[in-house]
Amino acid sequence: MKLKLFIIILLMTVLLLTVIFVPFRQALVFYKENTNEVEAFLPVNDQDTFQIIFTHSIHLTDVVEKYIVLDNHHIKQYEFIYEEFGIGMPSNAQEGEEFVYEDGKYHIRNMENIFPELKVRNGKAVSEHRLVWGEEEHMRYFNDYFEPGAWFTIKVDNLSLWQMMKGVRIHE
Repeated sequence: MKLKLFIIILLMTVLLLTVIFVPFRQALVFYKENTNEVEAFLPVNDQDTFQIIFTHSIHLTDVVEKYIVLDNHHIKQYEFIYEEFGIGMPSNAQEGEEFVYEDGKYHIRNMENIFPELKVRNGKAVSEHRLVWGEEEHMRYFNDYFEPGAWFTIKVDNLSLWQMMKGVRIHE
């Protein structure tokens, strides 16, 4: 009888630990600087798209970077949109890309830049970084989740329940 109770308790403990600590939910994860400390996360699926919009600190115009989540947990940049040439802005498209001027903005389309992670700094001088996602284009300011000037590593990762409880979920 004691052996059965011990086995049941052991199995329940293993099940509970598995549920809490085994990564199962894919998310766009914002890690603090170069650590494994989850600052925030946005649940995503393969082929989901998102945008990072920032206000250029010199031109004071929006720059839009568009990305898609790949099935190997990499991130592909497929479009770049800006209004002014100058510091940090490309002057033309690379081979295979399309450079167009449309509605007062420059677009570089058909980009194939693939990243295992992104290093991003929340603006300090002009702190208006935004994250946009979903068909309804939900938008959240980075300042709702991060200090101005903070930097982080963005990756697509699977998170455990424990990691999700420690980080802040970005939501509509």
